[in-house]
Amino acid sequence: MRVLIIEDEEGLVSALRIALQREGYAVDAATTYADACEHLALNDYDVALVDLTLPDGDGLELASRIRGQSLPCRSGPDMRIVILTALGTLPDRVRGLDAGADDYIVKPFAIAELRARLRAVLRREVSGETSVLRVGQVTLDTARQTAFRGRRELDLTLKEFAVLRFLMSRPDHVVSAEELLEHVWDENADPFTQTVRVTVGNLRRKLTIDDESPMLQTLIGRGYRLRVPAESAETG
Repeated sequence: MRVLIIEDEEGLVSALRIALQREGYAVDAATTYADACEHLALNDYDVALVDLTLPDGDGLELASRIRGQSLPCRSGPDMRIVILTALGTLPDRVRGLDAGADDYIVKPFAIAELRARLRAVLRREVSGETSVLRVGQVTLDTARQTAFRGRRELDLTLKEFAVLRFLMSRPDHVVSAEELLEHVWDENADPFTQTVRVTVGNLRRKLTIDDESPMLQTLIGRGYRLRVPAESAETG
């Protein structure tokens, strides 16, 4: 999942970037209103963390413009918005949520709480009620950062875990390499490298048991699909 931090406090940006990258998120940062608008127009984000007091504009107005589609935003109006601010009165929180925020977190806050709230708002995308995703025999726990194929724990890198998480949120859907690059890698990724193909290939080998038909399929010219086994589709 790809996150845009919109915050002008460099120390907080650095701490958030490190904490979120450790959990497998791809992270970009914007320190001004104008910089945020540029990032939103160019890149597709799953969630934006928005400070309300930016040096050149109002974060509340930014959130409202994203939701109202009056701001060029490649992610569209469904991108999750989490407000991070020192403004914590009841009227402040009400205004933030009414402007379209999915959650409102008052500074100072614990990083562990932020991670939990991020998992919660992103789960709404797949209508889940827990931190656990299941497709066939594969189980992925976003809170514990673990993945299993049956009873066998999968030894995944952060990027492999992030790719699997993205595909499991869209089972049986074809996902292009460009979509994976947009949502799993940050703006520093080179789109002309083979990084997506190599990561998917390694993940496929770790998911596959013996000589079975691969659960993670490559559709030439189209992208990748995490196949839902027939027995799961029939009983699910």
